[in-house]
Amino acid sequence: MQVLGCGNLYVGLGPFVLFAFEPARQPCISGHAARVCVAMPVIGLEHRKLVGGSAPRVDALGFRECFARAADGEEISYRGKNPIRLGGECVNEIRVVEAVAQPVGKDLLGVLRVTVFSPDDLSMVKEGPGERRRFLDDVLVSMALKYDALRLELDRIIKQRNTLLKQVGGRLDGDATLTLDVWDSKLADIGDQFGLARAVLVARLTPLVVEAYEQLADRPTSIELRYEPAWRQRGLATALAQSRVDDVRRGVSTVGPHRDDLDLLVSGMPARTHASQGEQRTLALALRLGAHRLVTDKVGSAPVLVLDDVLSELDPHRCEALLRHLPAGQVVLTTAGALPEAAHPDAVLRIEAGMVMS
Repeated sequence: MQVLGCGNLYVGLGPFVLFAFEPARQPCISGHAARVCVAMPVIGLEHRKLVGGSAPRVDALGFRECFARAADGEEISYRGKNPIRLGGECVNEIRVVEAVAQPVGKDLLGVLRVTVFSPDDLSMVKEGPGERRRFLDDVLVSMALKYDALRLELDRIIKQRNTLLKQVGGRLDGDATLTLDVWDSKLADIGDQFGLARAVLVARLTPLVVEAYEQLADRPTSIELRYEPAWRQRGLATALAQSRVDDVRRGVSTVGPHRDDLDLLVSGMPARTHASQGEQRTLALALRLGAHRLVTDKVGSAPVLVLDDVLSELDPHRCEALLRHLPAGQVVLTTAGALPEAAHPDAVLRIEAGMVMS
């Protein structure tokens, strides 16, 4: 496995690699580091089962700001994957502490922005709507931290509303009706905000995804992103009122942002069912690259771009096109094979049996 880094790259000895990114004066919350730091477990190909079932993995970079808030001995899971424990030793005056056992803390969001593409991202195109909703919402949070609180509040309201719907057992009395009215009002307010934010995001993201796709495919292609939930046409309050009987009968909220989908089309056809494997992989990568460009334009600085085993996902022509059109900024690329001739890394690390060899 190789790691290609462009920019400030710091390597620690032992079974992990430590990346420290500027600004150098930005402290971690724990006070243990002089730089914003991210640690990456280095897992050899023969140890691929240790982290998430696939290799090479750079999931730890996806933790972004988590590492600074841990107590010794804690473990961290990333998106439901197996826990990862990181060493608490000092390397070049940078301390890597044990990782937290919870998602990214809201007080650390935005300290270090990272765009990660991995083979798992094919699920954004091939799997159900949940993956595409998560993609949109993660981009919103990367652009403006207020959407993290909005997303959490939306999840809380839906959970409370669903709990009430299950408790009434298909029949509403007076008290339950009043309580449901309260939750509907809250859901309509937050849901309309979230629906508008997603719609604006898709409108801004679409031309960037189209550009990224055509650069990778090296030919004009009709790519469409459609976010058109039916409830937005009449407002969520009206949609909730119209679906109330069905919601009470089924014991679940059937309408709202939590049920939305982002339709992806290639040449006018649904990418999930009609696109080829190569087109699906190219579209998944184009989504990440388009989002990366949008976040860069919004916040004024490029996130760290992490491309995990991307070369194995693309044919040689698309690999060369990707390397030719890499965005400005720091890029970390992992590959289990040889680097293409089109790659011109600032630094190359070769990992064997979990150890940094060069």
